[in-house]
Amino acid sequence: MTISVFNTMGSRKEPFVPLSTGKVRMYVCGVTVYDLCHIGHARANVAFDIIVRYLRHTGYDVTYIRNFTDIDDKILRRAAEEGSDYLAVSTKYIRAFHDDFDRLGLLRPDVEPKATEHIPEIVALIAHLVGEGKAYEVGGDVYYSVKGFPGYGKLSGKNVEDLRAGARVDVDERKNDPLDFALWKASKPGEPAWESPWGPGRPGWHIECSAMSMKHLGETFDIHGGGKDLVFPHHENEIAQSEAATGKPFARYWLHNGFVNVNNEKMSKSLGNFFTLRDVLAQVKPEVLRFFLASSHYRSPIDYSDQSLTEARAGLDRLYRVREKAEACRAAGAAPSQIPSGEDAAPLLSAPARFGEAMDDDFNTAAALGHLFDAIRALNRLAPAEPSLERERAGIFLAGYELLDPLFGVLGLLRAPSAEHFQGAGVAGRMGEGEILAGIEARRAARAAKQYAEADRIRKELDAAGVLLEDGKGGTTWKYKE
Repeated sequence: MTISVFNTMGSRKEPFVPLSTGKVRMYVCGVTVYDLCHIGHARANVAFDIIVRYLRHTGYDVTYIRNFTDIDDKILRRAAEEGSDYLAVSTKYIRAFHDDFDRLGLLRPDVEPKATEHIPEIVALIAHLVGEGKAYEVGGDVYYSVKGFPGYGKLSGKNVEDLRAGARVDVDERKNDPLDFALWKASKPGEPAWESPWGPGRPGWHIECSAMSMKHLGETFDIHGGGKDLVFPHHENEIAQSEAATGKPFARYWLHNGFVNVNNEKMSKSLGNFFTLRDVLAQVKPEVLRFFLASSHYRSPIDYSDQSLTEARAGLDRLYRVREKAEACRAAGAAPSQIPSGEDAAPLLSAPARFGEAMDDDFNTAAALGHLFDAIRALNRLAPAEPSLERERAGIFLAGYELLDPLFGVLGLLRAPSAEHFQGAGVAGRMGEGEILAGIEARRAARAAKQYAEADRIRKELDAAGVLLEDGKGGTTWKYKE
């Protein structure tokens, strides 16, 4: 099946056909490094990390670029607050970025360009636009002329005249048009500056990404990604200046991830529901957060709450219990053996294909996880009660696990040994409450569907994990074995 992606350019799903057979060139807008990253940054970076992993899993040779904006008004303000300089601030927060996202299991991009390391390319691109009459200089600042690009608004779907009317509220009288945006900013006294034909200054935000992406990927490349908040004006402006400079399409597919809400409200500092990634990872295991972020389609909004994290922990625990059984089978000396065909094993045997179909449909991780859990239910029915005494059954179970293991890798999950994951869970390493409740609910559903063998299997699994169930008129209660 051909991969299809939802292209923000045109707001439609399209077959994904890269420029060069077997190769994908991908640029994702990174962060402005003046502060710690928050969970919105985590959502974007995990989403594109999974996309890169899946493209490589399917055989593509992916060149993945993600930049750092390391000079900006916000960085200069933070430097003033801290009594340091822009370089110290950017270095500090780039290091923090890597520390946080390494914990989340993100792959490092092939190149992580910084704006300040690409000043010659930025100046050359601006000079070309000025020479073509697409940009103009005023008092050391250089502005892009939006009127010279008829396609302005084609990504966001915004009407130019409506934008122009709104922009008149706060107009810089030096600009030819309220919509014109800065490519180069003249430096103020005491600010860092680089030489240019228009005097000392520094680049504007939008031109950085155009220059860096074209240097590392070419004038036209396959995928440009980022959060929905970047569609306008950042990505719209990138398209305008890049295509005006080259006369070629800039990026062929534009992918944008959805926002993170907190308890059904927009995350903001004013509402007191703003969480840095460090705040979250002090309370939640990184892989639990990653599971939570992967459990929704990357384009949809996702609601961050205690309940959603509890559910994510329960789901991840279920995956790790399967790994735990596979580790026990290996420790017993079992070798993978043929998985018997039949209706019971069908969800397991078909899992790679069904997982692929979900991911081929615009990287639908939510559906892909659903297929994995179907497979795990089937795999658990093959689990040996005692691997050392049931070597043949242990080999079948191990073969089933190894069939699924590459799919866990696509999602960046099950990166630790099971004992390490469960360390500190529940009491003295016992099964955690979230997983117990998930098991009780699965058993209730099995009994309601008259799948009594499955319900009995779940009870035995909980019993083996040290959990006693008691059925009563009010439902099922549980307790740990003494």
